[in-house]
Amino acid sequence: MSMRDIPRSERLHIALFGNRNAGKSSLINALTNQPLAIVSASKGTTTDPVYKSIEILPLGPCVLVDTAGMDDEGELGELRVAKSLEVLDKCDIALLVVDGETGATAADIKLAAAIKAKNRPVLAVLNKIDSAQNPLQLAQDTAKILDLGVIPVSAVSKQGITDLKNALPRLLPAADAPATVLGNLVQAGDLIMPVCPIDSAAPKGRMILPQQQLIREACDLRAAALVCQSGEVEEMLKKLVKPPKLVITDSQAFKEVAKVVPESIPLTSFSILFAQYKGDIQQLVAGARALQTLEDGDHVLIAEGCTHHRQQDDIGTVKIPRWLKHLTNKDLVLEYSSGVGFTQDVRKYKLIIHCGGCMLTRQAMLARLDAAKANGVPIVNYGIMIAAVHGILERVIKPLKME
Repeated sequence: MSMRDIPRSERLHIALFGNRNAGKSSLINALTNQPLAIVSASKGTTTDPVYKSIEILPLGPCVLVDTAGMDDEGELGELRVAKSLEVLDKCDIALLVVDGETGATAADIKLAAAIKAKNRPVLAVLNKIDSAQNPLQLAQDTAKILDLGVIPVSAVSKQGITDLKNALPRLLPAADAPATVLGNLVQAGDLIMPVCPIDSAAPKGRMILPQQQLIREACDLRAAALVCQSGEVEEMLKKLVKPPKLVITDSQAFKEVAKVVPESIPLTSFSILFAQYKGDIQQLVAGARALQTLEDGDHVLIAEGCTHHRQQDDIGTVKIPRWLKHLTNKDLVLEYSSGVGFTQDVRKYKLIIHCGGCMLTRQAMLARLDAAKANGVPIVNYGIMIAAVHGILERVIKPLKME
């Protein structure tokens, strides 16, 4: 897989925040040594968050996010600022770019507080030091005012850019999640069986991202993957001299696959593995309990992390509502969200049912989980919910060895 083929959701997201004309776009060009971002002396050139996939040594594949100025004005300016702040939920590292010609402003102080409130690794970047009278003193003052580490740079002369690149890896916290979707479930020499239904919802000529990512990981681990469709599982198992280490199915085929896979063979789904990889598996499993507490009139949000063409038997808008009705026999109020939008009013929902989040960054998925937890709203993902509906939840989370 080449660098350009790495999905955006798997790249480290570095977001640049700051006032208008602080030099955020110029800094992106300096970091990448390419004219990726449009630069202008006019205030407000960047109006919406702009995502640039790039590779930065020593970090590797990244996404640089250029945001609108935090000191934007007027009704439209307020909307731009709000849109920029949403990026905090997606980024792994925040860079607060301070204009070296003005020093830290009230908007910078407010922004630093917002970033800290989100617990994002953050570094202040004092830009335009080539035109500052006393760069060292200004950097010290900026660090004191914002209570942040500061790297002085010039996006024009490239002074300090190498120092900034070298500082970025040190901002990253120790890993608190599996490094891969398969985690420590599979080792070299193991055989896994990914069950990948090719139906009306399957994209023509290719596999969906979770299937592709998992099979690639198996190859990287020097494990073998026997790929089949749900109707072929039983026959494939009969042909094997030794059973597979793990069967991973599309959650929508849980009922069919669970019938033919013996209890002695570990079984789970792509969605459940992504629940552990991208989010908080404990919180999502706990959310399944709320399915039994739903009452007539309760609001339920069905949320997806991407937008896609709705099929006739779409999982989010057709299958899950059908399963909910079958399980609860309640008259529920169902609402939907997809893509980067989530919900501004989490509290109105009795339950949130979320997709596996394969197109979201881990930070973006955790932000949604945190919003649900902060408001006391249970949240469950598709795979866990479907397993609960079919009465096999304990079986399919067993391979994860949850505490």
